[in-house]
Amino acid sequence: MPPCLYCKGTHVSSQCPVQARAMALTRVKNVLKELSFSGSAPAPFIGRFGYPHISVGILTPPDVREGAWEYDAPKHWVKESYKIPEIVELRSGLVQSRSHVHVKEPGRIVELAQLVGMADRPVDVEVELSRLPRFSLAVDSHHAPMGAIGEVVKAELTSNPHIPAVVEKVVADVDLRAVGGLTRLYDKGVDELALAKLLSVGTLGLEKNRRLVPTRWSITATDDVLGKHLHRQVLDFALADVQAFFGGYLGNYYLVLFLTGSWGFELFEIALPGVYDPMGGVSSDYEGLLGRTTYADNCAGGYYTVRLAALEKLRAMKRQAQVLVFRFISSEYTIPLGVWVTREATRQALESKPISFSTLDLALTYARHLSLRKFGYDVRALLDASKLLRSRSQKRLQEFS
Repeated sequence: MPPCLYCKGTHVSSQCPVQARAMALTRVKNVLKELSFSGSAPAPFIGRFGYPHISVGILTPPDVREGAWEYDAPKHWVKESYKIPEIVELRSGLVQSRSHVHVKEPGRIVELAQLVGMADRPVDVEVELSRLPRFSLAVDSHHAPMGAIGEVVKAELTSNPHIPAVVEKVVADVDLRAVGGLTRLYDKGVDELALAKLLSVGTLGLEKNRRLVPTRWSITATDDVLGKHLHRQVLDFALADVQAFFGGYLGNYYLVLFLTGSWGFELFEIALPGVYDPMGGVSSDYEGLLGRTTYADNCAGGYYTVRLAALEKLRAMKRQAQVLVFRFISSEYTIPLGVWVTREATRQALESKPISFSTLDLALTYARHLSLRKFGYDVRALLDASKLLRSRSQKRLQEFS
């Protein structure tokens, strides 16, 4: 196949994220010709640069529409098998209307961001900008891409936000710590995407401690809190049999091994040579029975998303296991879209039919053969370096009794 005319990748032009971005930004430019516009805001956004003096605002397509929720709906994108250009096109169509504040400073834009963050459906707003926005696409390894950026002069609600009663109750409880609020809502069925928004706009926690939290940080903090919450539950379950799961999404493929034993977790991220990472490379992080006490610097936010997905699966199975995960980042993943991809790709893998093994050695042999067959990559060196596998060879206290 000849390279794409737009980005030189090995795909047809209709699948090119660069072309999709250009088309979406052109549409926004054609619609947004005035400083004032009305739109339906599906999400807030809190920046991190300059902390504690940061940007706070809302993400809004430049018109009011019933389908505005689709601009910020990763689970829907996965369910409908959206491709990278479709996601880039959607996110490029959002205008980030923002202002700069201190993380503990109240104000109209902060109140508006909080209402948007608490609502379970897009909120209609009127926005006035100081000048026409800067048309670009901001990509990040943590959060989904965003389009044009404009400084807001005035922003007002034009519809009443729909806030679930369970969310209102937790937000109103100023004596409930943020961790307790997150886990209580999660157990009530509120997903991690909505929870990260609530944390970012400063609506959770003790009253004296509430403040804006950059979106990038709130996403990982939420995944970490929920993972620790599930970890405590999983420790009470019986040990799982040896199983392997494989699957993925948007060029991110996961081989997940459940190994018989008390909780442990290790992630290897393998960037295969290609468009996304011409040089390739490997990153890894690990935790034992008691979990982590330090940040997973190597795999960063992706570590916590994969761990959460694995723990959700174990809780559903009512089993405990040692979990060894290999992420293969292929050249299909042409542009970073945020850690929601790693969370959903792992969930996709864990929804596949597992393969069971009678011994650990058979599972590791399978891992080697699959990685060689699918990606031309031999994981033998990673298996030899695995901290999780090394911990299995250490004698346990009960062996000396």
